[in-house]
Amino acid sequence: MPTNAPRRCGYVAIVGRPNVGKSTLLNHILGQKISITSRKPQTTRHQVLGIKTADNHQIIFVDTPGLHIEAEKAINRFMNRAASAAIRDVDVIAFVVDRTAWTPEDANVLAQIQRSGLPTLLVVNKVDLLADKEDLLPHLQLLSGKADFAAILPVSALRQHNVDALEQQILQFLPEQDYFFPEDQITDRSQRFLAAEIVREKIMRQLGDELPYAITVQIEEFAQDGEILHIAALIFVERQGQKKILIGEKGARLRAIGSDARRDMESLFDSKVMLRLWVKVKSGWSDDERALRSLGYDDRKE
Repeated sequence: MPTNAPRRCGYVAIVGRPNVGKSTLLNHILGQKISITSRKPQTTRHQVLGIKTADNHQIIFVDTPGLHIEAEKAINRFMNRAASAAIRDVDVIAFVVDRTAWTPEDANVLAQIQRSGLPTLLVVNKVDLLADKEDLLPHLQLLSGKADFAAILPVSALRQHNVDALEQQILQFLPEQDYFFPEDQITDRSQRFLAAEIVREKIMRQLGDELPYAITVQIEEFAQDGEILHIAALIFVERQGQKKILIGEKGARLRAIGSDARRDMESLFDSKVMLRLWVKVKSGWSDDERALRSLGYDDRKE
């Protein structure tokens, strides 16, 4: 884009049901990891902004928790509110679906999008994993009949296939206006928040089957002392048995989680990190509105 072109700036909500690759898509667009990922649904719990500034435009991506139909616990209701709020406050929506699947949860997301009246790009993700590529075209034709999408784009977030085309489509819907954020800023979230999310990601990846959603992380200390960044994280679980699983035999599991988290933190914060982890039982935290607010689940950004 010519340097004398008017600046464009606006918000894009990345929405979809759980586990369709929304956070992976955001991380690859930014070229930096700010949203945690795992193979488990509902890994993302908060709205996270990812900001990309280049060539006279600034795209502000809103990564959202997966919208799901069943919201029995308070934390599930919180995640649905966070995702629904994003749909109301953006210029364009990127609706992410998984290959040739179409589920009742996808239909639920589409219904919410249609109520917004916003232009919507349908992003068919993970096409690199299709066993038979010939299945794609008839499925895209089927999807085109479900709504008046501004565009339908098959992509592979992981392989970077067609991601540039998605960005070009997004630019068409961004208003001409000055940037909302400094050009070198890539997220609205604090370093403390990102540190907590990294720890939670490592737990989800190692213990997703045993402790799928029973954990949350709170940063107790985040202080730079010379060349070393000291971080202390408190991991909450709901039952004593979960604490035992998380710590592992002679502390082995917790040490492995800490080692993996520290490596990511050193890369993200460009500093040597001294990381200390503790585990504490907080019974019923995920279904207690007051406990959720005290742990940072309060519909407000950090």
